Amino acid sequence: MILTAGPAQAATTLSGPVDLGTAGTYGVLGASAVTNTGPTVVTGDVGVSPGTSITGFSGAPNGTYTGSLHQTDPAAAQAQNDLTTAFNAAAGLTPTTSGLSEMNGLSLTPGVYSGGALSLANNGTLTLAGSASSVWVFQAASTLTIGSGTHILITGGASGCNVFWEVGSSATLGTSAQFQGTVLAAQSITATTGATIVGRLLAANAAVTLDTNTITVPTGCPAAGTPTSSPSPEITSGTPPTATEGTPYTFTVTATGTPAPVFTVTAGSLPAGLTLNGTTGQITGTPTTPGSSTVTLTASNGITPNTSAIYTIQTQAAATPTPTPTATTPAATPTPTVAAITIASNSGGSSGSAEHLAATGMDVALPIGVGIALALIGTTILLLRRRSARTHS
Repeated sequence: MILTAGPAQAATTLSGPVDLGTAGTYGVLGASAVTNTGPTVVTGDVGVSPGTSITGFSGAPNGTYTGSLHQTDPAAAQAQNDLTTAFNAAAGLTPTTSGLSEMNGLSLTPGVYSGGALSLANNGTLTLAGSASSVWVFQAASTLTIGSGTHILITGGASGCNVFWEVGSSATLGTSAQFQGTVLAAQSITATTGATIVGRLLAANAAVTLDTNTITVPTGCPAAGTPTSSPSPEITSGTPPTATEGTPYTFTVTATGTPAPVFTVTAGSLPAGLTLNGTTGQITGTPTTPGSSTVTLTASNGITPNTSAIYTIQTQAAATPTPTPTATTPAATPTPTVAAITIASNSGGSSGSAEHLAATGMDVALPIGVGIALALIGTTILLLRRRSARTHS
């Protein structure tokens, strides 16, 4: 069986768990032999092909298994064929991080990690932080060495279903190590005393050796090809709405990626009065100045490449209030002017009570003067006639 072990070069993208085919039901699958010492418990199938030797699984106090034993049968042969396909697929993934070596103390987000010889020092801890759909693939061009008393911790709802170790030669799991994931080894796999594995030990060209181990095939795993979140960020939000001077404003920048990315302003500036929440991506505040502002926002989550988007936020001037109409008071109807006329009393010349006549629009002094003059003339004529009459008599 020929495997293309070595540093990954292909441009294959990680779209979900590595497809194990029928090999997925096996807790242990060897090529030349499977050898066990002590009360190992395998939750899953045990098989070997093309070799014929399986020892140490004759029941308590020896090893036990919950699935089926496939010893050089067609099922084991098919599982080995599927293992070869899975190994090559994992090896062909393009690394998101290269040059990995010692993993003690690291907290790794989902992705593809490659190195020469990968190791986890004695009593060391490796943390894998992600979600239920997160996938990790580790590519060791040569060996994988997991020290004694080590721990691989998975957080954030992730599971051993989606952790794969593609090993170019052989893998060794130290005493009492607590290991997570499926080992796809081109050569041999050795699990030393008391090591526990949530995953699978699948060797393509050599033996699997066990000693008082607990090996549990993960259950409820997503099918191969199930979409998984892109580990590196990708901004997905659209064009921000127009802001209005003096009016509260909200716009949320969104991005994919596992773990969730954070946001920073890397060029330009937001409109005066607005601020960015780097954790939630919300731009909020009350803009104070009309105009146009261009800002570059960058999303990052520790997995390269980061992604950036350029946004232009327009701020329009506040609307001018419309004046409230003022009620108009109707013009008053002019009141006719009444002229006060004083007529002197006939007695004495001293002014008595005045008689008032309404104005008619003409000067009242003229007709009064004419009347008085006519009255005087009439009186004079009358007096002259009486005097004449006395004279003739």
